[in-house]
Amino acid sequence: MSNYFELSDGKLNVKGVPLLSEIPNNVSFASYSSICQSSDAPVSLFQKAKSLSYKGGFLGFSQEAPSDRLMISLGKFIDRNFLSIFRFKTWWSTMWVGSSGSDLQMESQWLLLDVPELSSYVLILPSIEGKFRSALYPGVDGHVMICAESGSSNVKASSFNAIAYVHMSDNPYNLMKEAYSALRVHLDTFRLLEEKSFPPLVNRFGWCTWDAFYLTVEPIGVWHGVNNFAENGVPPRFLIIDDGWQSISLDSEEPLEDAKNLVLGGTQMKARLYRFTECEKFRKYKSGTMLTKNAPLFDSNRPKMLIKKAIEIEHAEKAHDKAIQSGIIDLLEFKSKIEMLKRELSEMFGGEQDGSTVSNGGNESCLSESDNGGMKAFTKDLRTKFKNLDDVYVWHALCGAWGGVRPGATHLDSTVVPVKVSPGLDGTMNDLAVVKIVEGGIGLVHPDQAIDYFEVMHSYLAGIGITGIKVDVIHTLEYIGEEYGGRVDLAKAYYNGLTKSLVKNFNGTGLIASMQQCNDFFFLGTKQISLGRVGDDFWFQDPNGDPMGVYWLQGVHMVHCAYNSMWMGQIIQPDWDMFQSDHPSAKFHAGSRAICGGPVYVSDSVGNHDYDLIKKLVFPDGTIPRCQHFALPTRDCIFKNPLFDDKTILKIWNLNKFGGVVGAFNCQGAGWDPKERRIKGYSECYKPVSGLVHISDIEWDQKTETVEMGSAEKYAVYLTESERLSVVATTSKAIEITIQPSSFEIFSFVPIQKLSPKVKFAPIGLTNVFNCGGTIQRLEYGIGNELEISVNIKVKGGGKFLAYSSGSPKKCYLNSVEVDFNWLEDGKLTLILSWTEECGGISDVFFLF
Repeated sequence: MSNYFELSDGKLNVKGVPLLSEIPNNVSFASYSSICQSSDAPVSLFQKAKSLSYKGGFLGFSQEAPSDRLMISLGKFIDRNFLSIFRFKTWWSTMWVGSSGSDLQMESQWLLLDVPELSSYVLILPSIEGKFRSALYPGVDGHVMICAESGSSNVKASSFNAIAYVHMSDNPYNLMKEAYSALRVHLDTFRLLEEKSFPPLVNRFGWCTWDAFYLTVEPIGVWHGVNNFAENGVPPRFLIIDDGWQSISLDSEEPLEDAKNLVLGGTQMKARLYRFTECEKFRKYKSGTMLTKNAPLFDSNRPKMLIKKAIEIEHAEKAHDKAIQSGIIDLLEFKSKIEMLKRELSEMFGGEQDGSTVSNGGNESCLSESDNGGMKAFTKDLRTKFKNLDDVYVWHALCGAWGGVRPGATHLDSTVVPVKVSPGLDGTMNDLAVVKIVEGGIGLVHPDQAIDYFEVMHSYLAGIGITGIKVDVIHTLEYIGEEYGGRVDLAKAYYNGLTKSLVKNFNGTGLIASMQQCNDFFFLGTKQISLGRVGDDFWFQDPNGDPMGVYWLQGVHMVHCAYNSMWMGQIIQPDWDMFQSDHPSAKFHAGSRAICGGPVYVSDSVGNHDYDLIKKLVFPDGTIPRCQHFALPTRDCIFKNPLFDDKTILKIWNLNKFGGVVGAFNCQGAGWDPKERRIKGYSECYKPVSGLVHISDIEWDQKTETVEMGSAEKYAVYLTESERLSVVATTSKAIEITIQPSSFEIFSFVPIQKLSPKVKFAPIGLTNVFNCGGTIQRLEYGIGNELEISVNIKVKGGGKFLAYSSGSPKKCYLNSVEVDFNWLEDGKLTLILSWTEECGGISDVFFLF
């Protein structure tokens, strides 16, 4: 079959339709098969890419003068809707829409063009070639620019044959699959999600310590946190001990002593790792301390008071800096206030000797390396008490700590490398993390020792009971490639070491990737990594002080996650991040997590929980009713702006074993401002929004197991929030909805099975959880003659079971015992189920008609 794309007369045509025009003469197009003639990828993937090769090809270009950073136009387009993903911070990316090449934002990771003339879509995907990585930029007069850069002035090139890939499909979801599969085969530096296993925690509920403690995290508080969940019927199956557990020190302090009085993120960002074992707070833990009757109590107000005081200091320091910028010369009053607040904070820490840490006579070094104390004893005690706790993860930055590894403190060759921010990142949002890293540089372990570095760190962790890691600050590497062969070579060395260690120490799956949303990572670092964050952090309030940020930031988070999953989901299992169950917008977050298809975890402060809300997400055994796919925006949202266009509801779809789901979220009220280069509130958009939901919003063909459900004649649909049950057909009008700001509705669609001329049936599931359909584990219809019609359903969980049934059953059996049920003329068939621990919470429901 002839190629869909053709470059001639300065135009890139797709099936005869002009896509880009005014293309420079030094831009080239090559067919996929001419570039990718062989690959070490699995034969099945290579054959698939080969069979679809006519749908795509590569763009290249050449210039006369070699350079480490080359920029050229790929042509122009105007009046054509697009969706793109761009980096609004070094580490994080989000969506942007427009209709011209000039509407793009800097550092765009990909560009999806609407081609209504062909009822199709085209993806332009910047790639990796040699030692260069590329991204898209806006040009003037509708032009799309591509920038190829090495990250080192010592690494130059002047021409590329395959610096970007283009692909076409009539299905936007298949387009992403096909394009990333093609690039995977071509580059052979990463693997697709379908090729990998992901960690078991994706099916489970967990707790992360970050927002509960920030850097004040310590064993006794962590213990009480886990215990609170367990005692209230939602035992965490995984625990993430976030930043604050490591042995770090500042350059201005003693090199082999922990930095003192750290509370908020930011104060530690210039600190460096000086040993690979836990810090003093955790080293002091004594075996069995929390298993005794007289176990230490925990003052849950203490972290809050420390955090409050640290925030006061932060505000005082900002006022000091603002005074300098205003030209004030006498700064004594500002400095005195900062010193006073720091003394008060130090005194608060000084009173912490008897409660939150446990002394062991000063023999911390020995205890941390034995079963009698330290993190090893702590993880052992956790597992002794909490039998359901499957995983304990700990946080670390890719380069060790935020400031890397301290030179001379370990056996490794570490050097403080100055940070060089690329010109492209000048267009991103001001970021405290970047500011601090630029100030302090990175203590980089030489890439030749990357394998040894990860092995030393991770083998110790694995030996003390840690089963996985959350790796953060991943895109630090982009800043420091100058003397190490550039960003691509440096990344390959580090990701190779990380991959080998992951396989050896954490079962090949025990890793959550974070602060990694740049194509370098996805194209070079994901041969083994299968789980990663798809949104910026959960921000409980706007760090810039907008009081409405407590609400509008939450919608921004959901949009990050939904649209990033379109590409990241091809390579990793999307992780929508933690949230706090007592936050004003907690329910808003919970609704999205229920159908996101990934793990569910919270970062609640100890003792501050909404257990009723959590139980709408989590079973009593700590597992979750997880969807079978990862949530994605519906087709009618792809080229819309659900953040501040004043009209679009964010709709995301997903699949369950026996049905589909659409979540409709009002995220309006905030978004990226290109002029101010930040995400800000658009208060005029924070209001009720109306929209339509239809059965066709669900992409049934995206999993082989669910294809057949897409051809049903009719569906039962249940609205979780309004508790409405109705019947729709594919020919039915769309359901009209109006959603309040920071609110949502979840639509569960289930195919209706015709059991007889009079009886039609569809199980909805447990209505006391957000993802009703996720509670149904098995469904069997027994259709014989009219005297032998039955439905057998296995349901996990306890609560109110709902099904649609056009007629009343004759009998109902629950776990082989006949029970009463309730049936109404409108088709609602209900039954109360109990959680039975001995059966793993699964009830066997049998209806006889």
